[in-house]
Amino acid sequence: MTEHGRSIARNAAVVAGATLISRILGFVRDIIVAFALGAGLFADAFFVAFRIPNLLRRLFGEGSLTMAFIPIHSRIREEEGEEAAQAMARSAAIWLAAILIGITVAVELLARPLTMAIAPGFLDNAEQFAVTVDLVRICFPYVVLICGVALCMGILNSRNHFLAPALAPVALNLALIGAALFGYLFGLNVAYCMAYGVLVGGAFQWLLQQPFLAKAGFSWRGPWSWRNAGVARMGLLMLPTVFGAAVYQLNILLGTLLASFLPVGSVSYLYYADRLVQFPLGVFGIAVSTAALPSLARLAAKGEMGEYDEALSASMGLTLFIALPAAAGLIGLAEPVIGLLFQRGAFTPEAVRATADALVAYSVGLPFIALSRPLVAGFYALEDTRTPVKIAVLCLVANIGLGVLLMRPLAHVGLALAVSLSSLLNFVCLHWFLARRRGTAILPAGGCLKMLVLSALIGGGAYASAGWGWWWVVLIPAWVAVYFALALAVNLKEARLFADMLRSRARRRLGKGR
Repeated sequence: MTEHGRSIARNAAVVAGATLISRILGFVRDIIVAFALGAGLFADAFFVAFRIPNLLRRLFGEGSLTMAFIPIHSRIREEEGEEAAQAMARSAAIWLAAILIGITVAVELLARPLTMAIAPGFLDNAEQFAVTVDLVRICFPYVVLICGVALCMGILNSRNHFLAPALAPVALNLALIGAALFGYLFGLNVAYCMAYGVLVGGAFQWLLQQPFLAKAGFSWRGPWSWRNAGVARMGLLMLPTVFGAAVYQLNILLGTLLASFLPVGSVSYLYYADRLVQFPLGVFGIAVSTAALPSLARLAAKGEMGEYDEALSASMGLTLFIALPAAAGLIGLAEPVIGLLFQRGAFTPEAVRATADALVAYSVGLPFIALSRPLVAGFYALEDTRTPVKIAVLCLVANIGLGVLLMRPLAHVGLALAVSLSSLLNFVCLHWFLARRRGTAILPAGGCLKMLVLSALIGGGAYASAGWGWWWVVLIPAWVAVYFALALAVNLKEARLFADMLRSRARRRLGKGR
C-alpha cells in the first residue's frame, strides 16, 4: 500500500478514536440529561430549540462547508502559496460570520413565528410555547460558533491535522453534562442551564482549535477580501452539498412518514435498529472519508492523478475491511444485541424480534453506505459536488419507490431493506461515474472476495455463538481477533497495514519508556 494509504489509515484511526470517545460521552450525556431534565414540558422545549441550530449545522456546517473548503484551499495553497491560502480562509471566515450573524439576528427577532412553524402543537400550552421561544433565542447563536469550528476543521485537515477537530464534539458533550449537573445540583432550571451550556460548548469547541491552528502556522491576522475568488468558488461548490444534505434529511423524513402507515411500533423498531447501524458508520465510515479528502484534494491540486487513484483505492479497501465484518457481526448477533440493550420494561420480546429483523435488513446495506463516503470525497476532491447530489436525488426516489413496494409484504423490514437497496444503487452509480471519469476501477477487486468470505465465516460463527447464553458478549473480541488473524494469513494488504501501525506504535512506546 502507498504512503498515501498509510497516511489515510493513520489519520482515520485518530478520527475513529476521537469519535468513539464522543459517542460514549454522548451516551453518558443522554443518561445524565434524562436524570436531570426528565421528559416533561421543559425537556420537550429544549430538544425542539436545540434541533433548529443542529439542523442548520447539518445543512451548512460540518459536512457542506468543510467538503467545499478543503479542495479549494488545497488548490490555492498548491498553486498560489501559503499566504494566498490563508487570505482565502480569513475571507471565508468574514463572509461566514457576516451571513450567520445576520441569520441569527433575524431568528432572534422572529423566534415566535419560527417556533410556531416547527412546533405548532406547543401553542396549546402557553407556558411550553413561551419557554421554547426563550430557548430558541438562547441556543441559536451556537450556529455561528459551530460553523466557525467547521471552517477550522477544514484548515487543520488540509494541513494533515485531525485530532482537534475530531475532539470538538467531546467538548460539547462535556459542556452539556456539566450544565445539566450544575442546574440540578443548584436547583436551577435545567433546560435553561443546558441552553446556555450549548453556547459554552460551542465556544469550547472553537477555542480548542486555536492552539493547533497557531501550531500549524495559521493566523487570523492578515489580509482578506470581500471579493476573494477562492471564497466565490467555495460558495459555488457549497450549493450542491447543502442541497445534498437537505436530500438526506428529506430521506429520513419520508421514511418516517411511510413507517407511520404501518402497525404501531414500526417507527420505533426502525429507529432503534438504525441507531445500531449508525454506530460503526459514525466511528469508522466517516473516519476514513474525513481522513481521505485532504489527501485526495492535495493530489488532485498537484495533478498527481495516478497517486490520487491509488489513495482512493486504499481508502475503499480500508473501508470495506472494517464495514464487511461489522455488517456480518450485526447480522449474526442482531437479536441478542437488541435484547441486551433494550429488552426491559415496555420493550417486549416481540419488539426485540421486530427490531432485530430491521437491523438485519439495514446491515445488508452497511458496506455500501460506508463505501459511498470515500467515493463522495473523491468527487469533492476533484471539485465536483454536483454529480453526487444528482445521484443522491435518484437514490431518494428509488428508496421511496422501493419502500412503498416492499412495505406491503414485509412491513417495517421492507422499509429497512429499501434503504439498503438504494444504498447499493448509490454506491454503484458513484463508483461507475468516478471510475469512468478516471478510466480505472477504484474498488480493489482482489481483496474483496477474501474479505467477503472471512466476514461470512465470522458472521456465521457469531450467529452460532448467539445461543450460548452470555458467552457471545465475551466472544466478540475473539471474533475480531480471528478475523484479523485470518486476514493476515491470506495476505490482505489492509490487515498488514494495521499490523504495521500497531507495531510502529508499540516501538514508539517502548522507545519513550526507555
